[in-house]
Amino acid sequence: MDDRGQPAATEPPRTELRVGVVGVGQRAPLATLANRPGVARVVSCADPDPRGRKDARRLFGADVLVRERYEDMLDDGLDAVFVLTPDHLHTGPALFFLDAGTAVFVEKPLAISVDDCDSLLAAAFRSGTRLYVGHNLRHLPMLRRMRELIDKGEIGTVRSIWCRHFVGHGGDFYFKDWHAERAHTNGLLLQKGAHDLDVIHWLAGGYTRDVVAHGTLAVYGDNPRRAARTPVPGGERMPDWYDPDVWPPSALRDLNPVVDIEDLSMMLGRLDNGVLTSYQQCHFTPDYWRNYTVIGDEGRLENFGDGIDGDPATIRVWNRRRSGYRQDADLSVPVPAQQDGLHGGADRALVDEFLRFAAVGGPTETSPVAAREAVACAAAATTSLRTNGTPVAVAAPAPELVDYFGNHQQTARP
Repeated sequence: MDDRGQPAATEPPRTELRVGVVGVGQRAPLATLANRPGVARVVSCADPDPRGRKDARRLFGADVLVRERYEDMLDDGLDAVFVLTPDHLHTGPALFFLDAGTAVFVEKPLAISVDDCDSLLAAAFRSGTRLYVGHNLRHLPMLRRMRELIDKGEIGTVRSIWCRHFVGHGGDFYFKDWHAERAHTNGLLLQKGAHDLDVIHWLAGGYTRDVVAHGTLAVYGDNPRRAARTPVPGGERMPDWYDPDVWPPSALRDLNPVVDIEDLSMMLGRLDNGVLTSYQQCHFTPDYWRNYTVIGDEGRLENFGDGIDGDPATIRVWNRRRSGYRQDADLSVPVPAQQDGLHGGADRALVDEFLRFAAVGGPTETSPVAAREAVACAAAATTSLRTNGTPVAVAAPAPELVDYFGNHQQTARP
């Protein structure tokens, strides 16, 4: 047993975990991966939308308990819960279940404000309840291989990381529903970029402490929108309206009545370990993938293809000789196509880790503090781009929270 009287990380779970799901929407299929006979079972769901409650039975079976309010799940004997609501609604249910002693999985981003992130970290710290954040890219095979190459010293000490995110279906994915409103996302540097900023921090071994950024609504500001009282097609489910044949992006119709976020953003950051970073995000490109370039003092590496949709990728390393342009790298590392579920198998690995963590604790690849740092970085960058590139400092979290989560949430609370 650990110092809180809970099973140590090396002990297997003694019973099948009873799992709940709050928010049965676009991301709900993630929670189907938690149905593991003898390990875990989804037994309870909550969603205020009738479509969500109907989908709960379709996804999790006719016997699943279905609630309208997540507060009513408290009597369902839950050991763990997935919070898969829209981003601006993460904080309420996550705080509720942390205070109730139920292990919590919060989909990324942790929240859309730094204050809410810090409230969630403080609640987990105060209650001793396990908190986990769904940054699945830390489990993506291509990025894990990239991290291994860095750790092996293939490019020396990391000095800079650049990320270009080409969001080829950005109009359909983010400008036809609640994602298009600042009130629900803050901005896409946060909602979409939290993944990439977390990866940048993970590969660089540090956290952003100051940023500058520029951004604009370059394309989707002029697209026709729905009338304010017209419901979103399909009850705010992107697959109902997505049409890959619509091109160019200016041809998209029926955008959200409110569009007050940027579709093109660029930011620069300085990490606490001196690493310089660059992140660019565009929502109207013809292709959809992420490109990371990591530059060290003895070489650089870069991915071609990212494997998120199960496609193959290649990481190329240049570290042995100088030259002009040459496509052939000193080392090419193929990452085979992954057929294991969503996001190239990363979602399954993510759920595996959460179930193990909820049951027995121990170290995890993801980090609530890192999730908070990604939000803080993105929020600061969004402030910068909306104030004409004003430099903005990124405040660090409280030291006691850093220590607590750095110790894998194992320290006894007073």
